[in-house]
Amino acid sequence: MKLSEPHYIPTSKLNTPMHYTDFVKQTILRLLWVLAGASIALALALHVVRPADSTLLLASLGGSTLFLFGLTTFPPTQPRALFGGHLMSAFIGVICYQLFGDTTWVMTKTMHPPAGANPLIMISAHAGFVDIWTHVFAGVLVLALTTYLWSRLGIGQVRYPVNWNQKSPPTDQWGIWH
Repeated sequence: MKLSEPHYIPTSKLNTPMHYTDFVKQTILRLLWVLAGASIALALALHVVRPADSTLLLASLGGSTLFLFGLTTFPPTQPRALFGGHLMSAFIGVICYQLFGDTTWVMTKTMHPPAGANPLIMISAHAGFVDIWTHVFAGVLVLALTTYLWSRLGIGQVRYPVNWNQKSPPTDQWGIWH
C-alpha cells in the first residue's frame, strides 16, 4: 500500500483528507512552535528564580516543561498536579534535609532523580522552607503562565489548561498495586 492511498492520508480538524506534504508541514510547524514555547518558558522560569541559585531546578522544571508543551492535555500537566506535585515534593525535600541533613540519601538508599527531582534538589541545595516559594513555586508559576499564554498565541488546537482541578492519576486504581 502507498502513502497516497486514502486510508493513509491524515485528516484535518474538519475530518477532510489532508495531503501528506501538508501534514508534514503542519507537524514541523507544530514542533517548532512547541520548541520555541518550551524554551521561552524554561528560560523565563530559571530567570525568575535566579539562575545562579537554581541550577538544580533545571531537571525538575525542564521535565515539567516537556509535559506542559508536549503532553498538554494529560492529567499530570493540569494546574492541580503541576503546582501540587512540585510544592508537595519540595516541601518533603526540605523536611528531609531539616531532619536528617545530607544523610537522607544514604539512610534511605533512594537516590533516583527521575522519580522525584524536587526532594533531591531541596536536600542538595540545603534549602529552607522559603525556597519552596522563591524557587519552586515561582518557577512553576512562570511555566504555567507561559504555557497558558503560548497555547493561545498560535499553532495548535489545544488550550492549556484543559481542566484546572483535574486529579492525577484520575483514580486510585493505577500501577501494579491495584
